[in-house]
Amino acid sequence: HSLSLLSSPLLSLPLSYTKSMTMKRSLSSPSSLLFHLLITPLLLCQANRVSVSMPPSEAETLFKIMDSMSSDQPWRHSHPNPCAPGSSWPGIECKTGPDHLPHVSRLDFGSAPNPSCKPSASFPNLIFTLPFLQSVFFFNCFTQFTTTIIFPIKPIPNSSLQQLSLRSNPSLSGQIPPLISSLKSLQILTLSQNRLTGEIPPAVFSLKSLVHLDLSYNKLTGKIPLQLGNLNSLVGLDLSYNSLTGNIPPTISQLGMLQKLDLSSNSLFGAIPEGVEKLRSLSFMALSNNKLKGAFPKGISKLQSLQYFLMDNNPMFVPLPIELGFLPKLQEVQLENSGYSGVIPESYTKLMNLSSLSLANNRLAGEIPSGFDSLPHVFHLNLSRNLLIGVVPFDSSFLRRLGKNLDLSGNRGLCLNPEDEFSVVKTGADVCGKNVTAVALPHSTRKKSRAGPSRYYRSCFFSIALFQFALFRLLL
Repeated sequence: HSLSLLSSPLLSLPLSYTKSMTMKRSLSSPSSLLFHLLITPLLLCQANRVSVSMPPSEAETLFKIMDSMSSDQPWRHSHPNPCAPGSSWPGIECKTGPDHLPHVSRLDFGSAPNPSCKPSASFPNLIFTLPFLQSVFFFNCFTQFTTTIIFPIKPIPNSSLQQLSLRSNPSLSGQIPPLISSLKSLQILTLSQNRLTGEIPPAVFSLKSLVHLDLSYNKLTGKIPLQLGNLNSLVGLDLSYNSLTGNIPPTISQLGMLQKLDLSSNSLFGAIPEGVEKLRSLSFMALSNNKLKGAFPKGISKLQSLQYFLMDNNPMFVPLPIELGFLPKLQEVQLENSGYSGVIPESYTKLMNLSSLSLANNRLAGEIPSGFDSLPHVFHLNLSRNLLIGVVPFDSSFLRRLGKNLDLSGNRGLCLNPEDEFSVVKTGADVCGKNVTAVALPHSTRKKSRAGPSRYYRSCFFSIALFQFALFRLLL
């Protein structure tokens, strides 16, 4: 029987068939079946990942960009497939596109661990031809050879770019190209700390998807375009440290979602536009170091989200706005060196979140309103170089808490309670009755002060009387 089995037709079957039969028999075991169910998808997935690569034309564009920007390593040879799993190519991110192929979605240059930029690097306009690129960053890249932002003759009509950041590039000069308006998906545009010149092209304000626009620390000139109002999705606007002129455009009132506004260190003039009251989401406003003047808009009290208001070094020459005292979230106010006159509004002592107030180098007169020492978060108060008079209405614990962060110097008519002379650091104010040049205090001033010197004067009178009585007894 065994001999007949050996001579049976099974031995003449193809090898592949016998292998499949063997596998079927092995799968009859439950443990073997479980093993194959677990390992087979992983093997298939790994095979697919290794075999899939980005389109050759896109890879070639990427290699050209890398060759022009960085000499850290031979990118073309060391990373022939940049989006492959496990690739150690720094500064690159890839995503799978609708064609199920990997595509470059992000590039970073300049800051470690990303590729460094070689001294001869120039702006690579080929980045605008990468069809799926969403974010690109150049930090401290262009430092020696002058380069400009240039768009290719035929940029991608439907660019995917959402974030373009060129920051701290001292050799990046020239104008902002109007063709930047072709980047319709752009949400974040940062061109800060470069040497860009010329006017801001109105085309920038056709990018209606913009959420953040930062053109600070350049050499931009001209007026802020009226088209600014088109960016009704804008949350952050920073045009500081340029040479912009003209008025703050009234169309700024259309930026209803704006939270940060920084126009400081320019040459803007005129008054703050009335429509600023519509910026109800604004939490940070910096208008320092300009040529702004005139009365504040009455509606400024509607900015109930405002936390930081910086407007020092402007030729305002008006009384301080009482309305600022009605902004409960205010934490920092800087209004020094702006020619403000009149008294310090008492409403400022109601700002319970206030941490820093600077009113230095103005023409403020009258007494310091009592109540600042009741504000729990104040750590910096500068009232120096004004025309303030009267007794400093702060208790000793407040004086000790602020220490050197309290500056009252340059107010000849202001004096400190004698009881606090040796318990606090120098505040810049003389001690009441000690300086012969101090302005005489009216009776009402002493009466209103919560820490007045009346007890000091009573003790002086008692000592003098006692001394005179003792001298009289000796003479007898």
